Amino acid sequence: MKTDQRTLVAAVLSALVGTLAAGPAAADQCILDDLIVDGSACIGVDCVCNSEVFGFDTLRLKENNLRITFIDTSTAASFPRGDWQLRANESTNGGANEFAIDWLGTTATSGSGVESTPFAIEGTAPNNALYVDDGGRVGFGTATPSVELHVIDGDTPTLRLQQDGSAGFTPQTWDVAGNETNFFVRDVTSGSALPFRIRPGAPSNAIFTDVDGDVGMGTSSPNNDLHVRKSDSTATLLELENVNATGRNTGVTMRNSTGNAYTFLVNAVGDFAISHGGTGVNEIVLDTSDNVTIENDLTVNGTIFGTVASSRGAKTAVESVDPRRVLAKVAALPMAEWSYALGTAADRERHLGPMAEDFHAAFGLGRDGESISLVDYSGVALAAIQGLNQKLEERDAVIDELEARLAALEAALAGE
Repeated sequence: MKTDQRTLVAAVLSALVGTLAAGPAAADQCILDDLIVDGSACIGVDCVCNSEVFGFDTLRLKENNLRITFIDTSTAASFPRGDWQLRANESTNGGANEFAIDWLGTTATSGSGVESTPFAIEGTAPNNALYVDDGGRVGFGTATPSVELHVIDGDTPTLRLQQDGSAGFTPQTWDVAGNETNFFVRDVTSGSALPFRIRPGAPSNAIFTDVDGDVGMGTSSPNNDLHVRKSDSTATLLELENVNATGRNTGVTMRNSTGNAYTFLVNAVGDFAISHGGTGVNEIVLDTSDNVTIENDLTVNGTIFGTVASSRGAKTAVESVDPRRVLAKVAALPMAEWSYALGTAADRERHLGPMAEDFHAAFGLGRDGESISLVDYSGVALAAIQGLNQKLEERDAVIDELEARLAALEAALAGE
């Protein structure tokens, strides 16, 4: 019996081998059990029988349109039932050489159309165009990403954000990029303007925004809405510049919650001015010749209110002065009428007063002989007034005495 079985199996195998050698079967072959192939397999109309060289290939697809389609036959509405396709190259003349994953929808059958292609790789893509390492880090252009998303390129690696208008919003494109010159945000739609740039080597906390909205420049702990801090020996400055060729005002407006505002500006001719919001008038102007003007017209009246520290407790080396001597020096002080040499001829208003050199030589006041302090002006004037008053009082006493003597003499003459 065992011999008969062996003979029968041998006959079946011999017939099967003869059938395979004769060519493909006329009908589909259905295998109603697991299929295990101890070797490689080639599928496709261009596979070569008995002479296909597989090399390391385990499964080979070989023909002019290569597809692996996944058709999910789930019928229950609560189960996923989408169909997918792995595709090698486009089938159209002149199409792309690409490996792609196609979405076929939820009702696909073999040979159905592609609804979308969410993933594709062209054959000429460079090494490591997309790489995911064992830590989940993604590399673009690198097989050793050091952070969650790592982009390497030989010239200005860039991330583009493009709103294409497909959702009804205005198209707009932005680039975020960096190179040896700067890190920048580029407004591609608006002529590739660069509204934001950071130079390599910029210090830590060059711009810092705190949790309460305070902005620090040079500090990570801003104390106010804008806090600028420097630690080197250079000055801390805030510069505003208008480079319009025809000249325009450049300034800062400060406004409170009730709408009151002051504007600090440099006007078109170079004067520094302070303007109260809504008046249309520069109430205080410091011109290019260092003259300070307070506007005073029919609608705006200006007065200088100022104080100078003058308490005894704020002074040292206090010495009394002789008002008569001060008066004598004032009387001898040369006075002149003059104009400042700076500025244009139209700006050279006439003034009257002493020269700083003469004032300093007479009184020895101030820090140098090139300027006169307003405090010294008023102090000398007051002391001179006191000296003049002393002289007038002495003169009045003499007059009173002479008038009394005259009255006594007139009375004596009248009694004779």
